[in-house]
Amino acid sequence: MERSLGQISILVKDYDEALSFYISILGFELVEDTQLNSEKRWVVIKPRNTNGQGCNLLLAKASNAHQEYFIGNQSGGRVFLFLYTDDLNRDYELLVKNAVEIVRPPKEEKYGKVLVFSDLYGNLWDLIEQAK
Repeated sequence: MERSLGQISILVKDYDEALSFYISILGFELVEDTQLNSEKRWVVIKPRNTNGQGCNLLLAKASNAHQEYFIGNQSGGRVFLFLYTDDLNRDYELLVKNAVEIVRPPKEEKYGKVLVFSDLYGNLWDLIEQAK
C-alpha cells in the first residue's frame, strides 16, 4: 500500500489576505480556489516548483471564536511547518525585503542551513536548505 500526505489545513482570518502573503511574499502558487457557499471556500496552495512532491496547504478560514483563538498558534508555539529551499540565502533576503519576521536567523546545522520565520498570523516555520 502506498500512502502520502496530500495536504494539511492552516487556520486563517481571511482567505484573500492569506493568499496575498503566501503567493506574493513566500512565492507559493494557487492550486484551487472554489467557492463552496457564501462564507466558505476551498483554497489550496503549494510552494512553486515542487514537481508534484510534498504536500499542499489548505487555507481554512476560522468559522467560530474557538477556531479563531488558534489562528497563528496551531502547534502551541512550536515550529509548525517546514519549507525546503535550494538557496536559503536567496530566500532569507526575500523574507527580509518583504518585512517577514525572522524569529531565528540563519544557522548551520548537521542537516543543513535553517532559519525560523513567522507567517502573517504568527505560525512558526523552518526554512531549510538541506546539506548536500
